[in-house]
Amino acid sequence: MLSRLSCWYFHSKNEILNPFHRVHFISRIMISSQMFRFSFIILILAAPSLEPAHAAPRKPIQVFILAGQSNMEGHGVIDANPDQNDGKGTLEYLVKDQRTSEQYKHTVNSDGSWATRDDVWIEYLGRTGELSVGFGARKQFFGPELQFGHVVGSHFKEQVLIIKTAWGGKSLAGDFRPPSSGGDVGPFYTQMIKHVNDVLANLEEHFPDYRGQGFQIAGFGWHQGWNDGLKHDTVNEYEDNLKNLIRDLRKAFDTPNLPVVIANSGFGGKDQKIDRRLGILNAQLNVAQHEDFKDSVFTVETRPFFRSAEHSPSRQGYHWNHNAETHFLIGDHMGKAMINLISTQN
Repeated sequence: MLSRLSCWYFHSKNEILNPFHRVHFISRIMISSQMFRFSFIILILAAPSLEPAHAAPRKPIQVFILAGQSNMEGHGVIDANPDQNDGKGTLEYLVKDQRTSEQYKHTVNSDGSWATRDDVWIEYLGRTGELSVGFGARKQFFGPELQFGHVVGSHFKEQVLIIKTAWGGKSLAGDFRPPSSGGDVGPFYTQMIKHVNDVLANLEEHFPDYRGQGFQIAGFGWHQGWNDGLKHDTVNEYEDNLKNLIRDLRKAFDTPNLPVVIANSGFGGKDQKIDRRLGILNAQLNVAQHEDFKDSVFTVETRPFFRSAEHSPSRQGYHWNHNAETHFLIGDHMGKAMINLISTQN
């Protein structure tokens, strides 16, 4: 259009100066302007539609199931209490301590409040929300899910959902007993399957931001063993029961190569000498070495994460002395092991 106007203007100076020609010139400009606007509208109408129906489909939510007994429930203390060992071993203490603050800074906002992340959802037996502290056995606690969620959430571009099915004081030999082990199926094995399926069937009710993108069960995490370590007979069958649990879960969720990460029962740390406890530890390590589970099962060695009562909020060794660092490190290593398994399979 500009080139045409230039031609008209320089065609003749007299034409512009002549009143008649001046009117004629202006009318030609108006007609050309109207034609330009009409053509522009046609181009817009003919442009490809940008309706959501033609947008790239959302990718399925990546679902991780975390199961076990009280230490998967989570007993890591969040807020520091000066009356409890000067606050040592709490998450708040770790965030504020210059020696550890760098590793834990992502758990807090700039104003000091606890951080949440909307790309990782969590459901824990009816408690739902965005990943943050407070999803432990009680709201003043957190468990392995916190740092596990940060690790997998930072890896996946897709939305992540953690479903936690954990109950305190439960054994694999009885409460979680899988069908393939024979005898009565454990009531909490049955409840675990039912709960996961119920959550996945009603995602829009639990998470209003769900947009029907579907889901993929991406991994299973297991942290349990205290109760089975109370008696020699349950210790002796633990390895077989854990292998059966993995096989039966894969069948139940129709995921033949479901990545599984086990966090072993490292209570007492490297100084643990009780044969029953060592029996559970060894069984958990042996399962990951089984030929059937090559590149799909990994056991995290947790004994190095044990912190003494002198550096913890309590003296409950069976709850990792309520130490936040221990729970954080278990979740961190479980998350990294899970990503490695998934990457290997892909």
